[in-house]
Amino acid sequence: MSRRIEDYLEERKILVERALEKFMPRPSGLAGDVIRAMNYTLFAGGKRIRPVLCMAGAEAVGGSADHVLPVACAIELIHSYSLIHDDLPALDDDDFRRGKLTNHKVFGEAIAILAGDGLLTLAFNLMTRYGLEGKVEKKALLRVIDLIASAAGYQGMVGGQVVDISSEGKDQDPTVVEYIHTHKTGALIAASVTAGVILAGGNEEEVKSINTYGQQIGLAFQIADDILNIEGNSSMMGKEIGGDEERGKITYPSVFGITQSKQVQRESIDHAIEALNSFDERAEPLRDLARYIIKRKA
Repeated sequence: MSRRIEDYLEERKILVERALEKFMPRPSGLAGDVIRAMNYTLFAGGKRIRPVLCMAGAEAVGGSADHVLPVACAIELIHSYSLIHDDLPALDDDDFRRGKLTNHKVFGEAIAILAGDGLLTLAFNLMTRYGLEGKVEKKALLRVIDLIASAAGYQGMVGGQVVDISSEGKDQDPTVVEYIHTHKTGALIAASVTAGVILAGGNEEEVKSINTYGQQIGLAFQIADDILNIEGNSSMMGKEIGGDEERGKITYPSVFGITQSKQVQRESIDHAIEALNSFDERAEPLRDLARYIIKRKA
């Protein structure tokens, strides 16, 4: 990973962290417990890849990172909600996330479920408030909210998670694994970067190209997760590895093997970068982010 993308990620992550601290409520009153649980997972670490992609998408068409921060942060709230629910005993039953006890291990299952619900609904509250403040073109924001809702719901992340659960222990079907990866992870990643382009006033050709880019890196990102679950370092990842195989999950390595999975991953990154051929140097962070995805260690 080049020093350039390391610096870019760190700079944009700081912007996101500061904005999240501003947007998030402080634990107080009778709802203090659930707010505390919401903040626990949201501020437990992470690279903030999805909001960074949203900002990079905006910058690729001449927009600014600051302009799209509320939506970028809303996407991170949705991602954090999904992590809380994924870790629950009814789903992946994980004890650790990013080196810390998972939400339900600290606050109990009931509060963890409600904390996830709280983050999801707050995300849409944040986006609509952004529109009401008159800082963004409302038609573009409505389009983005629709895009993100679809990517997060049964047509995207939720649908992918359902198939992921229902396919555990079943035959290793290539069609199923592709569906899981493009929906469970890829949909929200593609929506993140595409949202930035829409909010920054990108034209339809630019939106289409960036969406293709997002879909390709989303697939590569989930394949990287699959591979790290086998080859990764548990201390670097902050959680135990090998859980996918133990649960009989359908993953790219389980269907195609490690070697072919890495080949598909490389091809996806190549296709993602090709989708940016019509963009100038302002899209360079997106190109670097694509390459970073297959080099990350956690």
